[in-house]
Amino acid sequence: MRLAVLDDYQGVALGLADWASLPGVTVVPFRDHVEGPDALVARLQGFDAVMRIRERSEFPRSVLERLPDLRLILATGMRNARSLDLEAADELGITVCTTDALHQTTVEVTWALIFSLMRSLPGETASLRAGGWQVGLGRGLRGRTLGIVGLGNMGVPVAKIGQVLGMNVVAWSANLTPERTAPHDVTCVTKDELFSTSDVITLHLPHSDRTEGTVSAREIGLMKRSAVIVNTARPALWDEAALIEALEQERIGGAGMDVFAVEPLPGDHPFRRLHNVVATPHIGFVTEENYDIFYRQSLENLRAWLDGSPINVITGDRPFLPDSQVARQMHAQKLSSETRA
Repeated sequence: MRLAVLDDYQGVALGLADWASLPGVTVVPFRDHVEGPDALVARLQGFDAVMRIRERSEFPRSVLERLPDLRLILATGMRNARSLDLEAADELGITVCTTDALHQTTVEVTWALIFSLMRSLPGETASLRAGGWQVGLGRGLRGRTLGIVGLGNMGVPVAKIGQVLGMNVVAWSANLTPERTAPHDVTCVTKDELFSTSDVITLHLPHSDRTEGTVSAREIGLMKRSAVIVNTARPALWDEAALIEALEQERIGGAGMDVFAVEPLPGDHPFRRLHNVVATPHIGFVTEENYDIFYRQSLENLRAWLDGSPINVITGDRPFLPDSQVARQMHAQKLSSETRA
């Protein structure tokens, strides 16, 4: 049995799971990312199984059909099936097992980006490192309007933090109603109202045909000149070209993002040089706690598959994660053991 671990950027794959407890399994981690289906197929030739970290590498039917040796995919914390064709995997006899995940970690990055944009932290820290001191005026959040696009599992905790900070919180999505926002003390508004009145806008929608391009040049054009927008959800939610144009012309206050259309981000991409951008390299889920869950559960998934009784299997009929209660329990156990130590 040969297992490929893809996109092991930090080089942690061999140390986060006791692979040696599975006799006959050879684990081959790859620290770099290969772009495009041909390169991915070439890399995975001769492997019986592959472990992918979230959605860093896509597995459409056209890729799966060219991997005749592949029998098992160990997915990690997958929220949707757009990047992995589960129906094709079913038809080709490829078992797909997944793990749970802690999702509040992305909420933390969302607020890190908001704070950085509003208080100009990159510029201030760069000045200090260069031997300088204060170079600008930050903006506080109390009394400002936070606009949340998508009031779901991510949007609700983001809203709660905004309320604690004294912000006026409004929300919009295609099916959102005042009855659904009222229990969270959030005002349901129209899409145009959210984009034209908010000082901070943050996106928390899943990627689907309906949500793709939610933020177009039109919505960006409605934003205040001082407003900032943050995306820790999916890159397809906004029109990247329109956003770059608005940032270059300083028609909006700034943008923060943790997700990109091409990852890793190309070295010459405008997001790397624009002074009004704060960008992080897709670290929303990249924490010790989540990786502990990913690798421990993947090891157990592989063990169960080798024993002939696969667990945490997802198919075309069931593309979502198991109950996140499992992840919370694992996280609590880890914290408890650290405290005892």
